[in-house]
Amino acid sequence: MATDGKITDEGVAQLRSRIGIPQLYPAPPHYRRPGEDAFRHVARSYGDDNPLWSDPGYAAGTRWRGPIAPPALIGGDSLIGEDSLTEAEEAGQAGLRGDPLRGVHAFYGASEREWWAPLGPDQRIFRRTALVGVIDRPSEFGGRGVQEWTAQAFRTQAGTLLGAQYRMMYRTERQEARERKKYEDIVAQAWDAEEISGIDKQYSAESPRGASPRWWEDVQVGDQIGPLVKGPLTVTDMVCWHVGMGMGMYDVAPLRLAYKNRQRIPRFYQTDELGIPDAMQRVHWDPAFARKSGNPTTFDYGRMRETWLIHACTDWMGDDAWLWRLRVEFRKFNYVGDVQWAEGEVVRRYLADGDRPAVDLELRTRSQRGEITSPATATLLLPSREHGPVRLPDPPGDAATLEGALEAAVGQFGRERS
Repeated sequence: MATDGKITDEGVAQLRSRIGIPQLYPAPPHYRRPGEDAFRHVARSYGDDNPLWSDPGYAAGTRWRGPIAPPALIGGDSLIGEDSLTEAEEAGQAGLRGDPLRGVHAFYGASEREWWAPLGPDQRIFRRTALVGVIDRPSEFGGRGVQEWTAQAFRTQAGTLLGAQYRMMYRTERQEARERKKYEDIVAQAWDAEEISGIDKQYSAESPRGASPRWWEDVQVGDQIGPLVKGPLTVTDMVCWHVGMGMGMYDVAPLRLAYKNRQRIPRFYQTDELGIPDAMQRVHWDPAFARKSGNPTTFDYGRMRETWLIHACTDWMGDDAWLWRLRVEFRKFNYVGDVQWAEGEVVRRYLADGDRPAVDLELRTRSQRGEITSPATATLLLPSREHGPVRLPDPPGDAATLEGALEAAVGQFGRERS
């Protein structure tokens, strides 16, 4: 058994023994049958006003013939997907209880996502989840670190495979003195009226490309994506984020539901200055608690910046294109008061799989301090004058079932990391 707070060979081996075993997700889906309202709420949560997600009248005139979900909805941890396990798999869940690295610090380090088909409104969605990789990676302070990768695949009740995501939790032994020193020079950003006016001008110049096709033939290496301005970040932004995105894998809830959640995951709750138990997730909206964790003030979620990069892609590519893949690393905090610019450039234009007009992008979120907080890459499929409309990508391994899609995702992960 692993020692609390320490990464041991035994704990890592026990974690690796779970690779590929389907598991129940710890939180129910925020949306069981997401409809047009859910599409709109999710898009609004990260500041996206593209009418393709939110205006049925507009969407009816697009190639999709009606509203489709913004890409951020497909995946996003606990957003969608009822667990799809056999009775035998459900009966075996007892063997997956407990954390072999209990007490070891965990933070969201990276996300990889891919999308295979659009989601229309009012459909039940199912998911399968499994651990797919446990990789030794030393921490930046020289201690032992482990990347813990989990995959999820999603399908509709009718059997359409929608997409998949990988989530990387980085596990590292706590070295709090060094971690606190790392952030001690950060000062919360203040803004004057003239600076806010300048940011407002950037917002006023932004708009989705929409119905005007971004033809593959017209794109050149070096073309710029964005920048989209995001900020200055406020706690209100995070409140609106949670309205659309739910409360995540810890299923944070109020009142009697909070009591029940405390019984389920008591270590996730600590008493505040009034002696009231509250979720550790409040580092995102409680400045005093954030300072106790070694940060100068409250900060965002990495997933927020991921959706901002999705927004930059979909605004640039237009309604006729398709966001196929996105990979994001969450490297630095984005504090309340910070501004991020979601931006990038085209680095490759080619035919994917021999016949799909595609472009690869290098992306990033960049703060007013000049720091790259989230480097990213993406692959988009674009309409072509020569090759015709976008042809949607195939699931990995030409999978036709949810089980096959997750199995292929596990195999793909192993090949790419070997």
